[in-house]
Amino acid sequence: MKAVVISRPGRPEVLELREVEDPEAGEGEVVIKIVAAAVNGADTQQRQGEYPPPPGASLYPGLECSGVVEAVGSGVSKWKIGDEVCALLGGGGYAEKVNVPAGQLLPIPKGVSLRDAAGIPEVACTVWSTIFMTVHLTKGESLLIHGGGSGIGTFAIQIAKAKGVKVFVTAGSDEKLKECIKLGADFGINYKTEDFVERVKALTGGKGVDVILDVVGAPYLNRNLEALAIAGRLFIIGYQAGLEGEINLGAILSKRLAVAGAGLRSRTKENKAQIVQEVIKNVWPEIEAGKVKIVIDEVFPLGKAAEAHHAMERSHFGKILLTC
Repeated sequence: MKAVVISRPGRPEVLELREVEDPEAGEGEVVIKIVAAAVNGADTQQRQGEYPPPPGASLYPGLECSGVVEAVGSGVSKWKIGDEVCALLGGGGYAEKVNVPAGQLLPIPKGVSLRDAAGIPEVACTVWSTIFMTVHLTKGESLLIHGGGSGIGTFAIQIAKAKGVKVFVTAGSDEKLKECIKLGADFGINYKTEDFVERVKALTGGKGVDVILDVVGAPYLNRNLEALAIAGRLFIIGYQAGLEGEINLGAILSKRLAVAGAGLRSRTKENKAQIVQEVIKNVWPEIEAGKVKIVIDEVFPLGKAAEAHHAMERSHFGKILLTC
């Protein structure tokens, strides 16, 4: 098969399409003939040598895909050859085929094309496992999403609104904020021209928001604490602008705040399977009802993965896909 290989750490041009060995379906696994894969920020970090795959995962980038089951390993009963699926991967999506634990497969939601479904598993599992399963965002609460125009952001806006949550977003342009409002966000904050803490306080009568989903990292750490309401929860899923920072313990204690963080890729296959089942139960009905739609920005053929990474690293809105 053909797969995109990271020839060395560096710029997008280090991504090369090569002939490699076909994967095999091990015990409890299936092989998917890939139709499309999504590009994520983690892929660009891996390309730069900053985010190596966990032990046992494919060395090729790509954390989610869609396609058709081509082979089924021993011990797999739920899936059969010919099934159309999408999947949460530990790696290997930038290829014509991939082997994946059967517990990480999801059916294609009704009303979603096989190609576009490639952009759902990673964002759906990330958002649901963090702000819903871990910090228990509930109906009637408020959520601030940093990076509202990202794949994570566009999905989080919609699923939060579907669950009865008031949504605030930050983005770097008024155009992106307008698109976020169209997706259902209640308030948009341009972080380049406004102080998001002051704006959140003004919009909430000084209270702050209940939950924040953050990808920025260190520079926003204490500002996020300021923007939280009493008993608020901060969930960190990225550190795009910095890894280390000091934290104001006084704010945590006086406001009874909780700070959490987690990645998805390094979780055990058992934990991923649990998250996948929760997503199928709680998120798939909202997608099939038309309340949550996958937002696709650009689509590239597999051989143009470098161009897709350039697109990922410039301003974009929603998901970027690679097709086989």
